[in-house]
Amino acid sequence: MSDTILAQDHGHWVEVTLHRPDKLNSFNDEMHLALRSALEAAIKGKKRAILLTGAGRGFCAGQDLGDRDPAQMDGPPDLGQTLTKFYNPLVQLIRDAELPVICAVNGVAAGAGANLALACDIVLASDEAKFIQSFASVGLVPDAGGTWNLTRLLGPARAKALAMTGAPVSAAQAAEFGMIWKTCAAPELMDEARALAEKLASGPTIGLAHAKKAIHAASINSLEEQLELEATYQKICGETSDYAEGVSAFLQKRRPAFKGE
Repeated sequence: MSDTILAQDHGHWVEVTLHRPDKLNSFNDEMHLALRSALEAAIKGKKRAILLTGAGRGFCAGQDLGDRDPAQMDGPPDLGQTLTKFYNPLVQLIRDAELPVICAVNGVAAGAGANLALACDIVLASDEAKFIQSFASVGLVPDAGGTWNLTRLLGPARAKALAMTGAPVSAAQAAEFGMIWKTCAAPELMDEARALAEKLASGPTIGLAHAKKAIHAASINSLEEQLELEATYQKICGETSDYAEGVSAFLQKRRPAFKGE
């Protein structure tokens, strides 16, 4: 694997670290491919949770603009192709993964780096972190699902203000706005994120995956459609051995031993 990504196996879950700290973990083609490979390996390897974080003082500064220097190019880049080839499949992979994807934002998350974090299921951030939609400063629109997630998380008024001004959002503001789940003191971030990954990886994976899918569907379904979807998913989950184990453990007043089955 490329050294732009580090993957640490913790048994039922894997910790994936963006590893270009000298570039604030900004994306180049190599890191894109390595990250997608690491995530796909975790999913195909039947891991039950993924924790994503960054090395050094930042989480991810988005695209490495050193690869987009107009002085070194014959003409304008095709940024649509960059999204279609790299960012869009990455965001879709995280969204479709049938396991929890946790993000620990350890520092600045800017541009596509901010939106990569927001694509994850549960986001914890250091109290020193900031989220910046930096696209307007270079004449672009938020990508990597940014316009979609910001609008749904914040509403159009705040989404447009952040997209047009590029104003930094502190971790505390992000939690208050509902962009992320919670903030942590910087020295405690990774311990708390790893404890959460361990907890979720020991949980009823099929139930967690279907809860994730149902919540995603809620933004486009009518109430009637969502009630039908809940019934369908509940039937699936109710037939798992984890459901039987959960009920037995409750009745026997013991801790359940879920297997993700």
